[in-house]
Amino acid sequence: MSSQRVVVIDYDGGNLASAARAVEEAARRARLPVTVEITNEPAAVRDADRIVLPGQGAFADCARGIEGVPGLRDAIMQAVEGGTPFLGICVGMQLMAERGLEHGETAGFGWIAGEIAPMEVPGLRLPQMGWNELSFPQAHPLTEGLGAQPHGYFVHSYALRGARPDDLLATTDYGGLVPAIVARGNVAGMQFHVEKSQTVGLRILANFLRWTPGVVPG
Repeated sequence: MSSQRVVVIDYDGGNLASAARAVEEAARRARLPVTVEITNEPAAVRDADRIVLPGQGAFADCARGIEGVPGLRDAIMQAVEGGTPFLGICVGMQLMAERGLEHGETAGFGWIAGEIAPMEVPGLRLPQMGWNELSFPQAHPLTEGLGAQPHGYFVHSYALRGARPDDLLATTDYGGLVPAIVARGNVAGMQFHVEKSQTVGLRILANFLRWTPGVVPG
């Protein structure tokens, strides 16, 4: 089996080293040959076998970080349109939506229907911070083998609103159902930090490295 080249996108908007280490550890445990590179070079993104986009902070800031690297957004769009599997983490997942409402209205990639809006959780603290259980409305290769009552580690005050039901692979309950994993075509995203979610996160990353997606987003 030839080695996969996984690119972790560097745009000053995420915990890059932790994400890269988690991908490497997931590959090691699954005995998958993988080379992980942290980069913001558009050519490297276009040539990658798989793309990981971490993110933390505000939607608008992360979107501006990507736009601030000449050619980077175009390279991401071209790679995904060409069928390259893409994984967004936390704000990286939020950027997959049509728009974000944090610090004004900002356009997203538009791969997943809906918008990133403030969470409405009367009586609960924001951000949602810590471990929360995942529920799965449908089966998918990315969520195989997670065991009973899997938990992810969340840190967020904004969440996806208006998603298509067929895009939702997992939800969590925090004052109501919150989208936790979304996927469409060859793109997928996790609202929680897979790189901090221990065994569950590593299994999801291994599933991503094995994933052979179907149709690209339309």
